[in-house]
Amino acid sequence: MKRLILLFCLLPCLAPLAPAKAPNVILVITDDQGYGPVGRHGHPWIKTPNLDALYDKSARFTRFLVSPTCAPTRSAIMTGRHPLKNGVTHTILERERMTLKATILPQVLKTVGYTSGIFGKWHLGDEDPYQPHKRGFDEAFIHGAGGIGQAYKCSCADAPGNKYFDPVIRHNGSFVKTKGYCTNIFFNAALGWIKSVKDKDAPFFAYITTNAPHGPFIAPPSNTKRFTDIGFGKTQAGFYGMIENIDENMGHLLARMEEWKLFENTILIFMSDNGMTGGGGGRPGKPVAKGHPFFNAGQKGLKGSVDEGGVRVPFFVRWDGKYATRDINELSAHIDILPTLAAVAGAKLPENQVGGRSLLPLLLGQKIRTGDRYLFSQKARWPTGSEPDRHQWSSFAVRNSRYRLVGKQLFDMVTDPGQKTDVADRHPEVVKEMRAAYDRFWQEARPLMVNEEAPMSKTRPFHVWYNQQMEQGGIPNWVPPEL
Repeated sequence: MKRLILLFCLLPCLAPLAPAKAPNVILVITDDQGYGPVGRHGHPWIKTPNLDALYDKSARFTRFLVSPTCAPTRSAIMTGRHPLKNGVTHTILERERMTLKATILPQVLKTVGYTSGIFGKWHLGDEDPYQPHKRGFDEAFIHGAGGIGQAYKCSCADAPGNKYFDPVIRHNGSFVKTKGYCTNIFFNAALGWIKSVKDKDAPFFAYITTNAPHGPFIAPPSNTKRFTDIGFGKTQAGFYGMIENIDENMGHLLARMEEWKLFENTILIFMSDNGMTGGGGGRPGKPVAKGHPFFNAGQKGLKGSVDEGGVRVPFFVRWDGKYATRDINELSAHIDILPTLAAVAGAKLPENQVGGRSLLPLLLGQKIRTGDRYLFSQKARWPTGSEPDRHQWSSFAVRNSRYRLVGKQLFDMVTDPGQKTDVADRHPEVVKEMRAAYDRFWQEARPLMVNEEAPMSKTRPFHVWYNQQMEQGGIPNWVPPEL
């Protein structure tokens, strides 16, 4: 009898431990900021104390590459494969719509219990089937088109008359009228949602995707004054003021994560969607304002370029106690985000879709055993109705851990990161192999460019829905969450 009692006492100790809750994920992506405008990247005058603090506690991917423009990058994040294979060959004209055949990141995470929310810019289709709340996001708080107030002669259009201050936002399929500056609103909405789900059993994925610092370059006066006082033009002050406003909001996010004790069970990622826009003014050799030289971290190219400066962005990953603070120099890309987060969450990858690879071994201080690879950049954006094959060899680049092939020029990115010396004549075998690899990639991607023959929509869905809601009762005011 004594042995039986002892066995019953030991049973709880012998029972298997409950599986640990998968980590929450917060992914912040800015629009057109690029690599240069971050203090820790050597910028001589912009102030980003909160991004610098995040940098100091993160694993930093020093060679993280995306696409030359915004919608393509966002589709690669969502699917784990190159944008051309998602049908995304432009940012407008029905060619920003991400194929409905893809299984996207929130759907992948949902299979292992995650709840997901998006706050800000979607830009992967404004028609109803393409909207994020129809594609796995449980919470969707977004503007339309590629920027607040944009409207084109196609389906890609935001709510009519929208502005950066007090914008109308589409919240889970209905419009609400907000009060304040757009970036502040998106962060506040995200924080309110995070607060509402952080203590539940299910882990969460928060996708905070600002339209700033995309043009038009409008920031709160409190963020532009410092720049106008020292001689910056209105446009330049707006661009850099938008970035410093983003940094302030990152500070609010970091403070709330500290207050809510989220750092021990939450991965925080910060990145941008393409290289720095030229809208901030200046160019190499010409100051942006008196006493303030143009700065792009010594890189060639800006947004829209397939050179390094057009596609290299910050990529900071913080998970306290799990990922060491250090530089990770291995070549990585936007197509790696989905497989990485799937690996962290314990989710299966969609079959026959993902072209990226998990960066989890690098985050854990291990090596990736699959060796070097080629990454492909293609600006696309050819005229609608044009045969894509005519543009295969225009505005493309191929990158591996050492070389970047841009058209017929080859650059050694290890010894010449600023791309000043063409070494194609010295390494014809490298050029030949890179061009062959790109051709193979193009042949794979070409059948998946599903939007090339799409007719222009006769309606702008956000305009139609907005007008319908106005007729049916109007646009209610959004009530900011209590934080």
